[in-house]
Amino acid sequence: MEAENRLQGTAVTGVIGEDVHIVGIRIIERALMDAGIKVTSLGAQVSQEEFINAALETNADAILVSSFSGHAEILVRSFRDKCIEAGLDNIILYIGGSLLLSEENWDQVEKKFKELGFDRVYPPGTSPTRAVEDLKTDISHRRRK
Repeated sequence: MEAENRLQGTAVTGVIGEDVHIVGIRIIERALMDAGIKVTSLGAQVSQEEFINAALETNADAILVSSFSGHAEILVRSFRDKCIEAGLDNIILYIGGSLLLSEENWDQVEKKFKELGFDRVYPPGTSPTRAVEDLKTDISHRRRK
């Protein structure tokens, strides 16, 4: 039982930009905490710089960005570059939610955000369990490097 409660990693979470839709990220945060991942929740209307500063302060393994407004592509441009400039070369970046205003094939949406530097991209309705398991795997691989 104690092994299950051992800290599995650290993540910074929040909703980027002007977006105030917080329900999705709260569900993910609860699932992460239940899985033994320490969460620093920044809430809504978070800037790239706030994510980066929190990741530096907490020595985070990952940043999980939520967006529901459809403006994510604009809001996360250069995010990976800013992380690298701040010394977060190996930070794991996830993004999920309603990321674009236009209807696009999900494979194209995922490709677009991976090209922007995100390690994983999730559509609306993704099970929190999937994100948690992916994050545990990614943290484990990151720590082995």
